[in-house]
Amino acid sequence: MSANTTRAAAGRGAGIGLRTVHLAEIRAASQIIQWVEVHSETFLAEGGPRLRALEAVRRDTALSCHSVGLSLGSAGGVDPEHLRRLRLLYDRLDPWAVSDHLAWSAHAGAYLNDLLPLPYTSESLAAVVRNVDHAQHALGRRMLVENPSRYAGIAGCEIPETAFLAELVRRTGCGLLLDVNNVHVSAVNLGLDAQAYLDAFPLEAVGEFHVAGHAKATVDGVPLLIDDHGSRVSPAVWRLLARALRRGGPRPVLVEWDNHVPALPVLIGEAAQAQNLLNAARDQDAGLPAAA
Repeated sequence: MSANTTRAAAGRGAGIGLRTVHLAEIRAASQIIQWVEVHSETFLAEGGPRLRALEAVRRDTALSCHSVGLSLGSAGGVDPEHLRRLRLLYDRLDPWAVSDHLAWSAHAGAYLNDLLPLPYTSESLAAVVRNVDHAQHALGRRMLVENPSRYAGIAGCEIPETAFLAELVRRTGCGLLLDVNNVHVSAVNLGLDAQAYLDAFPLEAVGEFHVAGHAKATVDGVPLLIDDHGSRVSPAVWRLLARALRRGGPRPVLVEWDNHVPALPVLIGEAAQAQNLLNAARDQDAGLPAAA
């Protein structure tokens, strides 16, 4: 599949997160799966059966790569060795998109098993701009940066998250990955208006949407949503996705499912629901009446 064909395929609709448990059966379903996304760090080995299996999938199906380890919010910068290994992978696979998170997960050579939030200040913005510029130059391609899920407010924030992301786009030329589940999780946890957040989001910079399931917990008697990617997408998140697609237009949508991974047909069914919303947004753009 050529790069142009890959981008056209991804632009048509909804995809699924490809997990290694499905590698053996995914090629048989390539005719009904528009595209897949993988976690880049899972495939950083420079050879071996897992990477060969992914290359076989890549020949039939459009692919994007989503990394979790660049730590774009780190004051100390991005690890050049990690960038080097990602560049080798991306040059080998030629994904239609690459992405990472507005978060930090490393400090002074120590790597933390989480995506941690950062305060939205002019100082942190300058650091993220440097890191995204460095990463895009090292990778030789434009990145998409994902909005975080949040569980508590951070003191000292000077800039709204949507404005922070818009300024990051303006200064670096990067794109954005809008995770709609993260919007819902953050809104519930922080008492924010999810629809107002979407209305303020720079949707023109969005290259990809994510949706996923979340878990409900109680901490010190307070309800909390956890972005665990371990269940079906909730009705509230589907509604927010529909709103974002109506306002920003159809873009590729990925269904993520990382924990308690179900059988492949379940993921395909979730992607079909996302495709229905994409089709409705496309009909709206074309001035067609909504389907009954």
